[in-house]
Amino acid sequence: MRIAIYGTGGVGGYFGGRLAAAGQDVTFIARGEHLAAIQRDGLKVHSIQGDFQVAPAQASDDPASIGPVDLVIVAVKAWQVADAAAAMAPLLGPDTCVLPLENGVEAADQLAREVGEARVIGGLCGILAWREAPGVIRHAGIEPFIRLGELDNRKSERVAAIRECLSAAEGITAEVAEDIQVATWSKFLFICAMSGIGSIARAPIGVTRRLPDSRALIESILEEIYQVGLAKGVALPDDAVARAMKFIDALPEKSTASMQRDIVGGRPSELDSQNGAVVRLGIELGVATPVNRVIHAALLPQELAAREAAESRPA
Repeated sequence: MRIAIYGTGGVGGYFGGRLAAAGQDVTFIARGEHLAAIQRDGLKVHSIQGDFQVAPAQASDDPASIGPVDLVIVAVKAWQVADAAAAMAPLLGPDTCVLPLENGVEAADQLAREVGEARVIGGLCGILAWREAPGVIRHAGIEPFIRLGELDNRKSERVAAIRECLSAAEGITAEVAEDIQVATWSKFLFICAMSGIGSIARAPIGVTRRLPDSRALIESILEEIYQVGLAKGVALPDDAVARAMKFIDALPEKSTASMQRDIVGGRPSELDSQNGAVVRLGIELGVATPVNRVIHAALLPQELAAREAAESRPA
């Protein structure tokens, strides 16, 4: 299968690296020093499941130089999805599928508006990973998995083929979700709560889940997201909040969310696509989200400053 990895951070670097190591025809889309390092030295992945390297690795910053592929895996930051969608036209052939592996719940709709709903497959992943250095990915926690499915939950040959491709790679568990919307929102529950609490507390999950006051705050974030999901028509199970809390409790103590790491590092983050999305959808659906609203409002000044600083830097 010919695959383009649009965004070679922790998610794209790990899953793309595993697919390339398994013999798939993978091209990484990256930029700057990260791209130069991959082109020069290949892609190195330090993983709790065993280190590996893809060398040489195919990499580019120009979709036009790659041409049509069978599958585009979108693994940019959530706030970059719209720009990625607008730039990926050269990657799209008659039967190209686009699979987002994002933290939010809006990526599939954003992609569908640009590339057409028929191309888009629902997807999500679980992994604790990040770009450690140019050309180097660090996988530090969670047994990596991908869940995918047609947006209307019908069975299809293309989803089955992609699942088979993913499952054939070492270090990836892939499954077709019974209901991809439920699966996407179930992930959104815990990642948004973890991102929000970590970003305002500036502490790893092991600390915030242990302290009674911050644990109660996590539970409040989860409950608001759950109510917004129900109002949107997502068939979340009655124990969705308890399941999300159980997942949070099982994470390594030092775990941090990517949004938290970006905010602490003064970089643009997924605030608008996570806690901001809860507030936005809550207003749209008539669901009160006071805790998420406070988190979003408290972090927004820094977020806007980080975006302004990023935009002012030379390309």
